[in-house]
Amino acid sequence: MSRREQDAQLDAAFTDFVAARRRALFGTAYLLTGGDRERAEDIVQSTLVKLYVRWRRLHGRVDIGAYARRAIINTHIDHARQRWHREVPGLDLIDQPAEPEPASEDNDELWAALRRLSPKQRRVVILRHYWGLSVQEVADDLGVSTGTVKSQTSAALSILRGVLLLDDSPSPGTGRPGDPRD
Repeated sequence: MSRREQDAQLDAAFTDFVAARRRALFGTAYLLTGGDRERAEDIVQSTLVKLYVRWRRLHGRVDIGAYARRAIINTHIDHARQRWHREVPGLDLIDQPAEPEPASEDNDELWAALRRLSPKQRRVVILRHYWGLSVQEVADDLGVSTGTVKSQTSAALSILRGVLLLDDSPSPGTGRPGDPRD
């Protein structure tokens, strides 16, 4: 098989991978950025560029899904360290989102709760509960111990429970706030 045919096959494999996984990668980036659609799109694009550059070396040799998840997280960390992401553009009319976000009070509460987590806790929760990875897989993806994953998950879920289940109004019939028996 000629080099040109090999390149065409690798390009087709990359295209198939992007078609199959782009939505999940965007969802991860979207969650990591706390719902910032533009930053999430930048992270996904940067990740896909990095992945494409390494595609020939990676294809068929590593779990590309795991590699892409780790790349999304690393790219998010890189973007968070860059100064430009904190700058506010002056042209408000140009920076309007192309697709309006669906308005939902539940989503607002969830985003507010996720923003209360530290970046490390948010990464662990996204990998464990959005991607459905095991503790060991999360540890491998993040390059930390399983104990760190467990403690970060526990702390994050405690914060989320406290924020999302906090109900100041009494439950019907009990007079106590948030009684699950009702």
